[in-house]
Amino acid sequence: MKKTNILVVIALATLLFISCNENKKQQTVKPVQTEEEARESEGVLELNNGNLWMANAETSEGIQNMRQLVNNFTDTENMEAYSELKGKLEAEFGSIISKCTMTGEAHDQLHNYLLPMKPLFKDLVAEDLAIRKSGLEKLTKHLSEYSTYFK
Repeated sequence: MKKTNILVVIALATLLFISCNENKKQQTVKPVQTEEEARESEGVLELNNGNLWMANAETSEGIQNMRQLVNNFTDTENMEAYSELKGKLEAEFGSIISKCTMTGEAHDQLHNYLLPMKPLFKDLVAEDLAIRKSGLEKLTKHLSEYSTYFK
């Protein structure tokens, strides 16, 4: 009887040990990606078999609004003006995200287009005015490429 009890205790202890180790493996948290790693893992923006992707009207309007904001921006020497521009651009960006009704590959491609803008928004509030100007230039170029991929 004692032998059986000992075997049962050993078996239970082994099961408990294995179970706890499996739980720890499942609870392992993946490290947070840096911004650079996130950019590298972003998908590549592609056409729809040589054709443009169909975007919902709210997305196209939001991009057009963002283009107008950057095209009308003339206060290029005023650091505070860049901060205000960033706020307006991020509001439009948020509106695009919240009103998105796209699905499937078109939706995925839209995200491949939108995600590279986030670091450019950050550049608009950099400590260095030259970085702000460069970020605005890159953002203006990126926004102009929307019609290359979407209609």
